[in-house]
Amino acid sequence: MTTRNQAVGAYGERCALRHLIAAGLRPVTRNWRCPAGEIDIIAWDGPVLAFCEVKTRRGGEFGSPAEAVVPAKARRLRGLAARWLAQTGTTADEIRFDVLSVRLPDAGPARVEHLKGAF
Repeated sequence: MTTRNQAVGAYGERCALRHLIAAGLRPVTRNWRCPAGEIDIIAWDGPVLAFCEVKTRRGGEFGSPAEAVVPAKARRLRGLAARWLAQTGTTADEIRFDVLSVRLPDAGPARVEHLKGAF
């Protein structure tokens, strides 16, 4: 991944985090990593623990950012969530997996779409 792509991704995650906070979610952690991968954002939405994948795109030539979360990626994120829950000892009555699509237009503010329970 190029430095430019990393910068775009980091900016998208900051936009997504601001969106979640504005929507009333309470962040637990960002960019949790283990040898198997990374979870972008984990946040409480009331009693629900949301594991959030953030996808950022500049322009529209590659389709919707959410389309990048293919079934294999969803399976990997479920496994990462189970690992995080076991490692931290966190319990939740309900968990869900969200995707935040961040589009960066050529001009103007980023647009964030929050897909709750995306997979």
